[in-house]
Amino acid sequence: MSVTESAAEVGASPMLAVDAVEEYLVARRSEKPSPHTVAAYRRDLLGVLDRVAGLCGCDRGELRLADLDGHTLRRAFADFAAERAPSSVLRAWSTWNGFFGFWVAEGVVEGNPMPAVRRPRVRPHQPKPLLGEDTPERLLEALAAGCRRARDPWPERDMAVLALALLTGLRSAEMLALRVDSVSGRSGERRVRVVGKGDGTRSLPIEPPLEELLEAYLATRRERFGGPLRGADPLLVDNRGRGLRRGGLQYLVRQCYKHAGVHDRVARGTLVHALRHTFATRLAEDGASVSEIMRLLGHSSITSSQSYIDVTAGAQREAARSNRTYGVLRRLAGDEE
Repeated sequence: MSVTESAAEVGASPMLAVDAVEEYLVARRSEKPSPHTVAAYRRDLLGVLDRVAGLCGCDRGELRLADLDGHTLRRAFADFAAERAPSSVLRAWSTWNGFFGFWVAEGVVEGNPMPAVRRPRVRPHQPKPLLGEDTPERLLEALAAGCRRARDPWPERDMAVLALALLTGLRSAEMLALRVDSVSGRSGERRVRVVGKGDGTRSLPIEPPLEELLEAYLATRRERFGGPLRGADPLLVDNRGRGLRRGGLQYLVRQCYKHAGVHDRVARGTLVHALRHTFATRLAEDGASVSEIMRLLGHSSITSSQSYIDVTAGAQREAARSNRTYGVLRRLAGDEE
């Protein structure tokens, strides 16, 4: 007897799990989640469903809501977590918890099985900027000198991408969503309009050097592909003139690190995010307040912004500790003992 047949025999909900996933995502549209958020929900829900199907020896499309009990989900999450970071597993857990909470409220299932699945412990977020005081400058200078060796080099575009990230702290998804008309205003007073998480918007000021860099990049883009640029066109494009996508952006940044000789100064798994962390850390080092960092980065919680202040304070204390005069005091204290 299959899992679905046993569920049907005891009179449990006949709703297919994949249908429940799609109906749940439709129901969440009233919250106006971003396409990126919806895609993450779907990946988490279907990813765990695939693990359940594997454990049950059936196709994902055969599973019913009644098949998703605490014991089965606990085993599925253990398999799901094997190749993922704790933060990704915790996000999936939260997605599934909301999923079952919805269907309990709808009266389709009797209870939420997710308390039977233990959540991973996630360490507090620690910023991971580029290592080395001069690394941002070294990176940009190398790119300006044409260090990136490619079949179809485009140093102006590479410079625009890296400088924009370092000077605005944008997330990957925010950079990819930029349009030509996202940069507006009079010369010397231009700003970048950013659509962030939850479709929240913020306006970031940029200074003349970055304005000029972006203008130089757009000029070379017109030369490469011909024709005028429309405001709705993607701001950042690949070598074929198509809007950059997530994989293309990561590859571009990785290659820039490599050819600039700073790949060993990038924390594992950060890539584009290392540029964002560098932006925020430098703000904190230069005395920006938590509220200023929060607004510029588009954080919804002040806790995330505070971490940059805390890390900077720790670095300052470490630098003070290395003062050679402390060595004298330590020796004197040792002599007195």
